[in-house]
Amino acid sequence: MIHIKEISTQETFPIRLEVLRKNIPLPYEFNGDFDENTFHLGAFEDDNLIAVSSFMKTNNSNFEGNQYQLRGMATLKEYQGSGAGKLMLQKAFIILKKKNTAVLWCNARIAAVDFYKKQGFQTFGEKFEISLVGKHYVMFKELK
Repeated sequence: MIHIKEISTQETFPIRLEVLRKNIPLPYEFNGDFDENTFHLGAFEDDNLIAVSSFMKTNNSNFEGNQYQLRGMATLKEYQGSGAGKLMLQKAFIILKKKNTAVLWCNARIAAVDFYKKQGFQTFGEKFEISLVGKHYVMFKELK
């Protein structure tokens, strides 16, 4: 059974590196990782960390109100489709609502757009390219 709990910034690094930055010369440590308002969630099967996600208080001028950005959501390949991502988002929604967050947004890789839509996110604007990573959409979910 998969369970979700808050983890340290450093605990996110190995899975980010493996899933999001493998053979890509970009940092796996993000601006904001250590900010006071940032929190990180991990999905565990037994005692094994299988997925990570980070939530950073930041503003996107396209949205109004108190905002957080989802960054670095990644699930180890052998656990993709297990529900870990959905469970992390469900936990995050609870935490973010307690923080009076109006909007959660992210830059979603094309391959993840359908996943986010199933979790209630909407696309915003046009597709854009992040160098070395690929095409993305800004996606958002209103939490109030």
